[in-house]
Formats: sequence, C-alpha cells, structure tokens
Amino acid sequence: MFGAGDSMLARYATRFNATEINSSFHRPHRRDTYARWAASVPANFRFSVKLPRTITHDARLRGIGGELDRFAGEVEGLGRKLAMLLVQLPPSLAYEARTASTFFAMLRRRFDVGIACEARHASWFAPGVESLWQRHGIARVAADPPIPDGEAREPGGDTRVRYWRWHGSPRVYYSAYDDGALRTLAGAMRGVRGTRWAIFDNTAHGHAATDALRLKSMLETDAAKTPRRRA
Repeated sequence: MFGAGDSMLARYATRFNATEINSSFHRPHRRDTYARWAASVPANFRFSVKLPRTITHDARLRGIGGELDRFAGEVEGLGRKLAMLLVQLPPSLAYEARTASTFFAMLRRRFDVGIACEARHASWFAPGVESLWQRHGIARVAADPPIPDGEAREPGGDTRVRYWRWHGSPRVYYSAYDDGALRTLAGAMRGVRGTRWAIFDNTAHGHAATDALRLKSMLETDAAKTPRRRA
C-alpha cells in the first residue's frame, strides 16, 4: 500500500501529501516531537493538528489563553508544514456569540494558518453564525455522519478552505465507504475552488487509509480525463 520509510508517517507520505494529527486532542506532544514528524516527510507535505480537548471540551472555549500558548509553542515544531488547525466542538456546546468570537480571535492572534471548526450543536448552523466564520476566516467542517443532521454534511464558512471529515457510516469509526459515497465526495471536491482537505476517521478496522487511497485514485482519474486548456 505504501512505499519504504523509517516510520509509518514516512511510509504514509509516499502516497499522501497531508495528514491530520488527532492524538493532540488527547495528550500534548513536545515541540521536538512535532519537529521530528516534520523532518520525516517531504517538503510539500502538510499537517492539520487537532486542538486539545482541554480547550474545546473541558474548558469549553473559556479561559484558555495559557492552554493556547502552550499548544502554539508545541506545534511550532512543524514549521511551515503546519497548514491547518482543527477545532472539534462537543455536541453539547451551544453557540454563544461572545464566547465564540473571543475564542476565535485569540486563536487567530496566535496562528496564521487555515482553521476548520467541526461544530456539532444545531445552534452553530443558524444564519447569524455565518458572520463569525467570515470575520475570523474559519471553515466549517463537512462531517459524515452529520451531527446534527442537515447542514453539517456540507462545508461552510470561509470558502478559501473546504474540510471534509468522514467518520464511517453507518457505524461510526468502523464502517468503510462504498464507491458511490466516495464518488459523491470526489464530485463535491472537484466542484469547489480553494484548498481542499478530506480526512477519513474510520480507523477502527483500518478502513481510513484504503478509503483515502480509493478517493485519491478517483480524483486522479477524473483529473486525467479533464481536457487541458490551451494557453
């Protein structure tokens, strides 16, 4: 499936040009660890890093200046290969305008990279929240299965970045995706401009890498069929 390399990450990078670091949600990593990861992949490889749960789930976005400073110091080890931050919110966290605006302003002061937010409470999908996403340059994640139903399935917010996170369906984390679902995703990715990320989180039975490779093959095949314009 992958080429040769001294680590799983290095082997992964022989087929893909990006990855999402999810373990940062559960525990901190040293700056040197991030630097080692960055050194093990090609120059064009990019990372997305998930914010710690201490910020999003425990503190629920409040009083987190110190935590953000610590996290920023750690991921600095990735250097220019840090391209995205992922903010995944707990399903119980409702939108509150002042808290959300303060949080994303604090995040923006520390990071000049793409930011995607996986909101999972219905209140984050109200029309009035769009101004928050645009003001702070935040892409709203398109999730599968969508929590809540409806708009969560489609990307939103700042359209300079589109970020899909597919967790496995019908059984979250376990199920593989069939060709029809992957073709739908490939079509959605082809239909938009800007930076596009597709992350598979159905890792329990090892389907994430194979689904990602199947999607990559579909996109490459479609690109090969697209006629080039003459200059």
